[in-house]
Amino acid sequence: MHYDYLIVGAGLFGAVFAREMAERGKKCLVIEKIDHIAGHIYTKEEHGIHVHKYGAHIFHTSNKKIWDYVNRFAEFNHYINSPVAIYKDELYNLPFNMNTFNKMWGVKTPSEAKTKIQEQIKELNITDPQNLEEQALSLVGSDIYKKLVKEYTEKQWGRDCTELPAFIIKRLPVRFTYDNNYFNDAYQGIPKGGYTKLVENILNHDDIEIRLNTDYFTVQKEWKNTNEVTFDKVLFTGMIDEYFNYELGELEYRSLCFEEEYLSDCDNYQGNAVVNYTEKAIPYTRIIEHKHFEFGQQDATIITREYPATWKRGDEPYYPVNNEKNDTLFAKYKELASQEERILFGGRLGQYKYYDMDKVIEAALIMVSEQKSV
Repeated sequence: MHYDYLIVGAGLFGAVFAREMAERGKKCLVIEKIDHIAGHIYTKEEHGIHVHKYGAHIFHTSNKKIWDYVNRFAEFNHYINSPVAIYKDELYNLPFNMNTFNKMWGVKTPSEAKTKIQEQIKELNITDPQNLEEQALSLVGSDIYKKLVKEYTEKQWGRDCTELPAFIIKRLPVRFTYDNNYFNDAYQGIPKGGYTKLVENILNHDDIEIRLNTDYFTVQKEWKNTNEVTFDKVLFTGMIDEYFNYELGELEYRSLCFEEEYLSDCDNYQGNAVVNYTEKAIPYTRIIEHKHFEFGQQDATIITREYPATWKRGDEPYYPVNNEKNDTLFAKYKELASQEERILFGGRLGQYKYYDMDKVIEAALIMVSEQKSV
């Protein structure tokens, strides 16, 4: 079989690219090393609940073109992300807003909240932040930093805030309104039927073939020897350093571990889809209660505790660690990639960049537009 494009990875980037190329008359083979499509946005129905198997994903965008695009393939509900944070025995609304400040200090007006924050910032007298801790303190003061930023961030990154670079936190969203909507975007929701159904619909085209449990690094050798499968170009959405066999060294990633629990005798565990735990004494960063993403009324519930983890080769990579060292190394891999005439690199791992879902789709569409001459 001959294909115009071999697409390595059946996540959102690969699926959108395959769909767009197929609609342009190109024959695409999508291969995925694991046993399901949709990558990290994979959802699986369990006990009538769509479980986000790789952590919570909420689609949000201000780009109407992208919103219209995803609505071609799924109907979205009206879920609004309004997480809460628990520090010791205190509960706070996120993002930082007037509800947060009222709970923390008893203030009622934006003027009172601004004054409190500015007083704390002035007392610290940080003029040139040298690390993440100083940067955060200079933005929100000591109380918010101590209860809602410091320990949570240290759990996420696996190191002290004084050891993290200041640029990681360029700004912290502070809103002086009583508004718990985490995102400012105009469009937000969860696809009815789950994200897996969304990706299934994107990949549903006569010129797209999908093969699961198919590892690129294994089959490429077999295909090279047998000519069983041939193709003109490859889109690789895995780790760019793995593609080059780590010849320049390993890029750093953060990983995650999940602990899922089915509660047959509980219909509402925490009253919210996402609850963050900001103190370091609690090892997980958040608990996700999946039914709330779709306003479920089931008699039971499913929760997932999410634990940050240090990545090592062979683990599942979730987040690129975009510090100066890794960005310098990635630039060298990008130079190697530019010499590969038939290979494209896309997605969070292929481009070593954190992407929200709407930005993944946008980047895939841009790559498609660059293939017009092919």
